[in-house]
Amino acid sequence: MARLQSKRLDQPDEVRTFPLGRLDIYELDDVVIGRTEFQPGWHWAEHVKPIAGTSSCQYHHVGVCLAGRLGVRMDDGTSYEIGSGTVFDIPPGHDGWVIGDEPWLTYDVAGMRAYGRAIDDGERVLASILFTDVVGSTATAERLGDARWRELLAQLEERTQFELDRRRGRLIKKTGDGILAVFDGAERAIRTAAAICLEAKALEIQVRAGVHTGEVELITGDVRGVAVHVAARIMALAGPSEVLVSGTTHELVAGASLRFEDRGAHELKGLSGPRQVFGLTGLD
Repeated sequence: MARLQSKRLDQPDEVRTFPLGRLDIYELDDVVIGRTEFQPGWHWAEHVKPIAGTSSCQYHHVGVCLAGRLGVRMDDGTSYEIGSGTVFDIPPGHDGWVIGDEPWLTYDVAGMRAYGRAIDDGERVLASILFTDVVGSTATAERLGDARWRELLAQLEERTQFELDRRRGRLIKKTGDGILAVFDGAERAIRTAAAICLEAKALEIQVRAGVHTGEVELITGDVRGVAVHVAARIMALAGPSEVLVSGTTHELVAGASLRFEDRGAHELKGLSGPRQVFGLTGLD
C-alpha cells in the first residue's frame, strides 16, 4: 500500500559507480528512482555490458533528461537521440552512449534497482532461484501471428522486470520465452513468481514457474550449481499459471502468509533421489 514519504536528493539509499558512470538509488517502497550521471565517453557496450553480461541493455528506462545528450540504438537497428529538457521511454534491448562533452544527467523511474550492479565472479551465495516459462508458446504465436505475439512478449517482459525490481530480484538471463532470476529471500521469489503468472494471464498468456533455494556460484551473466538445475526441473513439472516450489524452499517460508498443497516426491531428471514438491495455492 502506498504511503506518504520523501527522500532527500543528497541522501540516496545507495550509490553505485562504474566506469564513467554514477547511479544514486532512492527507494520509495515498490518504486525505485535512479539519478544517473554518465560522463562524456560513456558507452553501455564498453562500460556496463561486462557487468550485465547481456548482449544489450535489457532494462526499460523511463525518465527525464536534465542535461546532456544520449544516443540510443535498439536491437532492431533503430537509432534515436535524446537531449536535455525531454522525457524519455527506452524499451529493453538497446545500446546507449553519451554524445558530446556534457554529462548525461537524468532521473529514471523504471528498471534501476539492479542496473550496473557488479558481482564477483565465482562468489558462492545462498539464493532462491526462480525459473519461468511460457506454456504453449508455439501454438499461441501461430494463433496470434508474429507481430501480436512479439508485442505481448514485450509487455510480459516489462511487467516481469517490474515485479523483479519491486522485490529485489536480479534478472540473470532470459531463457527463450522465460527467465532465470535470483533472490535473497524465498518468500520474495515465490510472490514474484505468482505475480508474473497473474500478469501473464491478464495478457492471455500462460506462464509456469518453479522456485528452489540453494547455494549457487555467481558469474557474469549467469549462475551455476546443482540448485539451478533443481529449480529448472521443478518448473518443468508445473502446469499453466502454476507455481511449484521445492521442499527446501517450502520449509524456509513456514509461517509466512503463503498456502501450499503437497504434490508428492518426484525423481528429477539428472538428479539423484526423490525431491518433495509443493504447489502454491494462495497468498495472504
